[in-house]
Amino acid sequence: METEARVNKLIAGGDMRGAATVAITELGPRVLQYLRSLLRNEDDAAEAFSLFAEKLWRAIDSFERRASLRAWALRIAWSAALDIRSEAFRRRARPLLTSEASRLAAEVATTTVERRQQVLDELRASLTVEEQSLLVLRIDQRLSWAEIAQVVSGEEPAVTEAMLRKRFERLKAHLARLARERGLVG
Repeated sequence: METEARVNKLIAGGDMRGAATVAITELGPRVLQYLRSLLRNEDDAAEAFSLFAEKLWRAIDSFERRASLRAWALRIAWSAALDIRSEAFRRRARPLLTSEASRLAAEVATTTVERRQQVLDELRASLTVEEQSLLVLRIDQRLSWAEIAQVVSGEEPAVTEAMLRKRFERLKAHLARLARERGLVG
């Protein structure tokens, strides 16, 4: 039986604990992947995942099926990531600047593949958290536009599928321009 159907059956039977357990256990790996992609820090991702699990556990009885279970869970994860990101910003000191010699040594020691990945990571880091989320939800999580709208829409105003498609097209053009500027593509 599909995860969502099992969770719905457990909720209907009043087994909220079982429903939350199934949702966290079965959706957890993809949610954690999403959080790692957004936060790019294993400790922050683990903390956000823990917060996600707590929020889902407390909210499972409010799952109204207006969105798919996966979209609803990713919406909770998005909220947890924003909470952790704002907390992480407050608790971290400014990182030390790398000296020119250290930067040069690191660059020389880095292979072409590693350097390319580093530039890709820098490109991703230059995006807003909303842009990163849109990329991860569409490409990594393979959500439909309707599901993405359910994840990123707050209470009001709702984000439409057309708005998301337009944002995604602008984002692709922006990334292509940045990739050309940094020599990733010709």
